[in-house]
Amino acid sequence: MTEHDAPPALLAILQSNWQSEMEDHTTYKALALAELDARRRNVMRGLASAEKHHAHLWAAEIAVLGGPKPLYVGMESGRAIVFSGPAGGVDAELHQLRIKERSEIERYDAQRLLLTTSSSQKILREVIADENEHYKILSALIRARPPLPAMDDSHARAALAALLAARRKQHPQVAGWTNEAIYAAHDGLGSIFGIVSGVAGATFGQSRYVLIAGLAGMMGSALSTGTGAYLTAKSEREIYDAVIARERRAVDFDESESREVLALSLQVRGLPEDVAGRLSHLLAENKESFVKALARTGANLSEENLKNPWIAALTGFAATAIGAFVPMIPFFFVSGIWAIVIAAIVSLSAHFAIGSARSLMTIRPWWRSGLELTAFGALEGATTFSIGMALGHMIGTR
Repeated sequence: MTEHDAPPALLAILQSNWQSEMEDHTTYKALALAELDARRRNVMRGLASAEKHHAHLWAAEIAVLGGPKPLYVGMESGRAIVFSGPAGGVDAELHQLRIKERSEIERYDAQRLLLTTSSSQKILREVIADENEHYKILSALIRARPPLPAMDDSHARAALAALLAARRKQHPQVAGWTNEAIYAAHDGLGSIFGIVSGVAGATFGQSRYVLIAGLAGMMGSALSTGTGAYLTAKSEREIYDAVIARERRAVDFDESESREVLALSLQVRGLPEDVAGRLSHLLAENKESFVKALARTGANLSEENLKNPWIAALTGFAATAIGAFVPMIPFFFVSGIWAIVIAAIVSLSAHFAIGSARSLMTIRPWWRSGLELTAFGALEGATTFSIGMALGHMIGTR
């Protein structure tokens, strides 16, 4: 393939990859020159060599496509601006490089859909594997050194977000709203399956009665769950605001007592007495941070864990309504015994699916969680169906 055959966008991606790898190469090379520890210096030289190898791979791919020979346009030291004093140094640069390695992994992973040739796919597999290893190496190097210098709030939040994203990628977990949605769907499915089974047993599956009872139950259950979720989230936020106000008044009244309270709380949680005391004094230097720390340790409340009331309400309402609607689906199309049989199959299948989804939040096997919830659903359906049959005979609805 010649340069005229290769799409300009493809060549631009390959050129960008080459530039990034060369910048990493020069960065690690400069950091190795600034490092006094021989072991760490050798590790950085190895990382520099690996990044240069990656650049050669991308350069070769550019040549195959007929692209121009890439030219490095970055600084001689890459991003390795080694500051003097406690505000920077090699460790601060390694910390930033670790964040960049994670973003590089995500960027290369996204390119799997863009670089479709077998040679490019092979390079991507090799580079992604190497970058994952580099991330682990940098983590080990940083852990072996003293703590990183303090960062301002925006940099700390950015660093925390990047590290949490990396942990979620390596160890996936569901979001908090997903957890609530799964349980809301289970509540809707379980409650309306019971209603549908009972009414079907009493009326021998007459669709109009089952749908009237089921739809009314679905709306009632969904509204109840949604409003309950809204009020709970709103109450949690109001409680948090009240605790913050109370702790702020306590700090204004007697700051030394508040420092002692925080120090003892931290000590109870396992910190040594001297460390707890020092940490309490450090936090007291910023009043808002100090007040939030008191709220977290005293009432186990933090702003990060508060939910948006409207999102909680919408999640609860929608998930409950969806779960509740499942047992009624067959009765829109058929009636009688076949509707009852199909509804039972559909509902128990939904129980198994929701039970399996619950395993995302636990360490239990998905099939065991699914079978457990299916068993409870079958017991619930059989019980309410039997009660419905008995009531149908008693009051003559059949």
